[in-house]
Amino acid sequence: MVEPGEQLPEEVLALIFCHLSLRDRAAAAGVCRAWAAAATSSAVWHDTSIRCDSEREGILPPYLSVCLDHIHNLQLEFEPSRKSSRRAATELLTTLAGRAPGLRGLRLKCCGEKPLFDAGRDVLDAVHALCGSAGQLHHLDLRCLPFTLDDALVLQVACGCPELRSIFLDNHTLVDSVGPGSVLKLLAACPRLRTLGLHLASLSRAVLDALAEPNRAPFALLALRCASPEDARASPLPDGAWVALHCRHPGLTVELELEPALPAESVMRVLQPAVPVATLRLNLSGDTVGPLRFAACHYATTLRALEVRASASPELDTALEELARRCAGLREIHCFCVVRTSVLDAFRAHCPRLRSYTLKLKREPHPWRPTLVR
Repeated sequence: MVEPGEQLPEEVLALIFCHLSLRDRAAAAGVCRAWAAAATSSAVWHDTSIRCDSEREGILPPYLSVCLDHIHNLQLEFEPSRKSSRRAATELLTTLAGRAPGLRGLRLKCCGEKPLFDAGRDVLDAVHALCGSAGQLHHLDLRCLPFTLDDALVLQVACGCPELRSIFLDNHTLVDSVGPGSVLKLLAACPRLRTLGLHLASLSRAVLDALAEPNRAPFALLALRCASPEDARASPLPDGAWVALHCRHPGLTVELELEPALPAESVMRVLQPAVPVATLRLNLSGDTVGPLRFAACHYATTLRALEVRASASPELDTALEELARRCAGLREIHCFCVVRTSVLDAFRAHCPRLRSYTLKLKREPHPWRPTLVR
């Protein structure tokens, strides 16, 4: 226990201050010299999460602005419909663009609804500027940015971030403006890239071939989202290209997410036997039973996590039971509709590695929480 008048060590104070908001860090820094030293130390700012939820949040006082140099990994959250929150986020990103030599990771997250017909040009321009100066950036996550990403941004990342290890461009937008050509240039400029998130329309045979090149660093994860009209029109990629990619990178896993905007006739074109799908998310407006049976047949050895959003039916229950019998390596199953008892029994009996499941036998208030298997 600390006696009255005795000061906590700086490293202990830093451990406490790293959990504070910017406003509270500023307040702590004004208490005394010891607290100011702890609040501005690199340990507090190495991994920083900033939520721009007020006029003052995100706008740093001068004595804390120097701490931006200490940030290695930044998660920035803002509300695009609130001008104050949005302005704070863009100002912070613009400031970082001029002084971000040590930035290693950036994750942007929008909460709330974005204004109708909002292209997010101010936010995307700030991201564009930051990527042009963050030469040591390793991780860029734009999945939670509700604005259309384009080739110009991807090419800026290719030019300014040669050390990139992971990038997620598979955000929730109904328009995909990232072409396979810019993805090819990104792969050429970032030889250490191990994780890539894309809309399906941004993928091509040439991209798969580039990933399978002999001198390519081991590639770990390819996350594909299928939601836009461009995704629905994308041509199936040759099974041979997928086989070659999996042979070149045996540890490769693919995450596949199918959204309601995907027409029913396009779903079975998207699902291909040779893709090593480890995570499958089915949120379809049409038939879900057919895709489940396909997954049970072709992804039995690779599937590790499954998420299903569909209407309850006996046919769906039967398809889930069949999948449980075939996919013994499954670790997670989350079905957001009521299922019969035999579905739960099937997964418990046939999936010994199951760690988490959402299988409700009766209607319950949302949100539904998963059950952990001990």
